[in-house]
Amino acid sequence: MAKAKGKDYFGLGRLVSIILAIIPVTSWVLGFLTRFKEGHIICGLLRLLLGWNIIWLCDLVLMIVSGHILRLA
Repeated sequence: MAKAKGKDYFGLGRLVSIILAIIPVTSWVLGFLTRFKEGHIICGLLRLLLGWNIIWLCDLVLMIVSGHILRLA
């Protein structure tokens, strides 16, 4: 996995990011917006299409453990 730039979900605090990651819709929206902001258009589109299932669960676990969302590319 690539090294993340700052905190996920637009630099919000870890507790706020965990709360937003728990809610599936906000996790889905903020996940693909974060990837678009980082300049990873393909990854953002994949999150847009596939971010409501396994990726959401991975994001939730990783946000609690490390404070960052899943980065495949």
